[in-house]
Amino acid sequence: MNYEDDSLLISSYQDGNEDALQTLIEKYKGRIYSFIYSKVLDRDVTEDIFQDTFVKVILTLKGGKYNDEGKFLPWVMRIAHNLTIDYFRLNKRFNVIHESSNYSEDYNIFDYIGVMDECSETKIIKDQIDCDLKKLVKQLPDDQREVLELRIFKDLSFKEIAEETDVSINTALGRMRYALINLRKVIENNNIILTVD
Repeated sequence: MNYEDDSLLISSYQDGNEDALQTLIEKYKGRIYSFIYSKVLDRDVTEDIFQDTFVKVILTLKGGKYNDEGKFLPWVMRIAHNLTIDYFRLNKRFNVIHESSNYSEDYNIFDYIGVMDECSETKIIKDQIDCDLKKLVKQLPDDQREVLELRIFKDLSFKEIAEETDVSINTALGRMRYALINLRKVIENNNIILTVD
């Protein structure tokens, strides 16, 4: 894999070429998707975490917060890893490793120890970010705002969002994509600086 190509695609995307991100997604989708699935063992959950991973990627790239060191894939994998841990924390359940199952060297019990701990300072910061984000989201068109709120604030899967809003999954995903593009414009117009881990 050519990491120099990744840098060119990232620059192109940051310059407004939306197709460049699609090329990056297609290039690494298999590896990222397989990694997430190996942890959660559920295709719907894997799809949701995969989509959320690229939501973070988009916000970071468009916010100019990405430092390109030729390590795009490891960076995206770390985001996917952190979102997978968040999934287990929110659902208060963990992978069970049976003797008969295939043991993955990627699995590390220490990744999961302590994920239930969340200091009060972190909670306060997250609550403030949620509050600020809700104000920004209100500036979006109704159909885009609805999808974004259902995904971020109600934690529905895209399948559930499609059923709730009576549209196809592709339409729900499309609305989410446009919601993020428009949200970026709102953020830029208000000179808001976002820091995404």
